Amino acid sequence: MDKAVSHLWSMRALYVLLAVFVLFLHLLPLDTQPGRWPFPDILIAITFAWVVRRPDYVPTLLVAAVMLLADLLLQRPPGLLAALVVLGLSYMRSAAPGMRDAGFVGEWISVGVVITAVFLANRITLSLFSVEQSAVGPVAIQLVLTVIAYPAIVLLSQSMFGVRRVSAADASTVGSRA
Repeated sequence: MDKAVSHLWSMRALYVLLAVFVLFLHLLPLDTQPGRWPFPDILIAITFAWVVRRPDYVPTLLVAAVMLLADLLLQRPPGLLAALVVLGLSYMRSAAPGMRDAGFVGEWISVGVVITAVFLANRITLSLFSVEQSAVGPVAIQLVLTVIAYPAIVLLSQSMFGVRRVSAADASTVGSRA
């Protein structure tokens, strides 16, 4: 097996392991009292950070499966947030090559807008179908905390896992690998 293909599959496996770890931490009963601050959606932040930096590490079907698993484990409407994240992921995947020149602040703003759109679309869809939802305040705080956590997720992804932006030279070879 080619070394590049092996590395690609190991990074995909790392994404799945990180997702399972985040879900495991989310499901742990660490505190029986309701918290004042909702936890940021680290899984969405990791997914968007990786798709902007290395879209080949997070294929669409893998993200759909991971997000569907998260929907099922976290007792959310199955598939809704997964579908919205996949739509946002598709947009970010198409916008990622243009963000190479925008710098990190432009990337952060773009990702923040997409995450906001995902949260709003989720809320609106649940409202249209009269699904019981949590209050707007905690959801808004979770959204803000997720966007604020994005730079830390990017820093950890780069320093610990080596998920760096695709260089212009590598951009042509990313699509040719499976």
